[in-house]
Amino acid sequence: MRIIKKLDIYIIKGFLLLFAGTFFICLFIFVMQFLWKWMGDLIGKGLTIDLLAKFFWYSSLTLIPMSIPLAVLLASLISFGNLGERFELLSMKAAGIPLIRILMPLIFVAALICGCSFYFQNKVSPYATRELSRLAWSMRQKSPELEIPEGVFYSEIPGYNLFVEHKDPVTGMLYGMMIYTNTGGYNDTQIVLADSGRLQSTADKMHLKLTLWGGERFRNMDAQQGSMLRANVPYMRESFIQEEDIIPFDGNFNLMDADLFTHNAQTKDLNEIEHSIDSLRHKADSTKHAIYSNIQQWHLRKTIPAGYSDSLNIVEQAKQMQPFDSLYMALTDEQRIRAWRGALNRAETMQAECQFRALETGDRNLSLRKHRIEWYKKYTMSLACLLFFFIGAPLGAIIRKGGLGVPVVVSVIIFIFYYIINQAGENNAKVDVWTVESGTWLSSLVLLSTGIFLTHKANNDSVVFDMEGYRKFFMKLLGLRISRKLSRKEVIIHNPDYPKCYHEMEQLIEDSKAYSATHNLLMMPSYWNIFFHYQEDTTVRGISERLEALIKELHNSKHNYIIALINMIPYIIPDAHTRPFKNPRYNKWAGIILPVGLFLWLRLWRFQLRLSRDLDKLQEVGQVIMRKIKQEYGL
Repeated sequence: MRIIKKLDIYIIKGFLLLFAGTFFICLFIFVMQFLWKWMGDLIGKGLTIDLLAKFFWYSSLTLIPMSIPLAVLLASLISFGNLGERFELLSMKAAGIPLIRILMPLIFVAALICGCSFYFQNKVSPYATRELSRLAWSMRQKSPELEIPEGVFYSEIPGYNLFVEHKDPVTGMLYGMMIYTNTGGYNDTQIVLADSGRLQSTADKMHLKLTLWGGERFRNMDAQQGSMLRANVPYMRESFIQEEDIIPFDGNFNLMDADLFTHNAQTKDLNEIEHSIDSLRHKADSTKHAIYSNIQQWHLRKTIPAGYSDSLNIVEQAKQMQPFDSLYMALTDEQRIRAWRGALNRAETMQAECQFRALETGDRNLSLRKHRIEWYKKYTMSLACLLFFFIGAPLGAIIRKGGLGVPVVVSVIIFIFYYIINQAGENNAKVDVWTVESGTWLSSLVLLSTGIFLTHKANNDSVVFDMEGYRKFFMKLLGLRISRKLSRKEVIIHNPDYPKCYHEMEQLIEDSKAYSATHNLLMMPSYWNIFFHYQEDTTVRGISERLEALIKELHNSKHNYIIALINMIPYIIPDAHTRPFKNPRYNKWAGIILPVGLFLWLRLWRFQLRLSRDLDKLQEVGQVIMRKIKQEYGL
């Protein structure tokens, strides 16, 4: 017996093709979003193609763990939506194949993708994150290319501020130059005005060669004595025909050391994270023991610093059970002041030390929580691939819409919802509002419950997304009127018994008139009868049931006019004007809670007024139907 059937191969092949396409689409979107964030740090740096290629490559590798779950969700939703839209899923179920059996081959594929995602996050992603961090920070530190703008001050050269009125892009000449420089400090500020100039990089790209023609230099003559602080500062004025300055300017790309990023939890695999967690916990415990020992020595007087002899004497006397007030009053004013000052100094010292220790332990605890979050994240992100499959596949079977329309919208909404929950949980875990376990596993628990619900509904062929059913439910909940939408039948087996329908309609009209005459529906209903003394209205229930049976009979008519008339007859709801709930206990509680009872009472009065209008409409349309039947069949 073959374990893998042809049907399994067909389903797996369709899913894998969609997964490959959606994966690259999702990865491209995430990479574009990532590059848009870093665009300001990449432009104008003169980066080579190989550096940009490495940046794109490592950024793509770091975004793969986020792209795989979304690709699984989208691929499963589209694949099963296509099967449902082409009635292939219906044919499989009609052949006796349950939905779980149809999902079985893709469950193994999703589990394999989950395992590959875990291996990638544990081995490849940390290395890619470390290399990407090196490149990113090195790019940020690289000096920009010398693209001097016109009409504005350019301050990218350290210690210089350049203003250029006009530049020749062909020759590289700069005209109308004004330069502010303070390379020797703020007391050695120089101002240079030049008719023209040229700025070039040296061959080793370690210096800039600034050549100026036809200008003047203004320089402080008394810089060493700090004359900048006086109101009148003498300056030296120097004119020149041609002048050259060499400016230190490192234009090369220097790659930072990878060891600088080893503290980041995202650059470590599981073994390294576990080692870092043990080290951080050991340091945290050592710090706690040191703080405890210090406070214990300070407060229990194991070591008393110099200058606190008076405080020590007071404490020793207090230990001998002497009253503190009498001891305090026995001191001289000078001793009291000295004791208060000593206590205040000790308290301030202890407060400063506690604040310093709090900062130290706070940073270490934050790093510990980040490492634990990253440890759990490697599991949750991998498990999300499998959980998203159990959401996308049943959802596609329920929606039965393929292509890139509805599935893309539904997938994006679900993924955004998951991302918000995941980020909220991680952020609360980082700031120690939630535990690390609850913050990291919250999104997985939400996905698990959603997947179980959708799989159960799809396996039982439940209509979860029946918009018409939801519309009727909310219309009934809000008390909105539901209109009839009956059309003429294509095939009629039995024609209506028109004489019987005529007499039945006549009886309904008489009963509705009698009910309207005996029940004053325009008056306000009794609050007590509604909530505490319910009586079933059997007359209206009988009218409603007989009316629906009559309309069902007249629906077999071949006359479009009669079909149009029965569509004008409203639905008669028998219980809407009698009580708010079927359970008597709920009615009593609603009546006791006055604001709720008042609202429901007004709502029932509205239904009572509507029943009066519906009965009048029944009488009016019923008489027209009777005349039509009498005219056609001579009754």
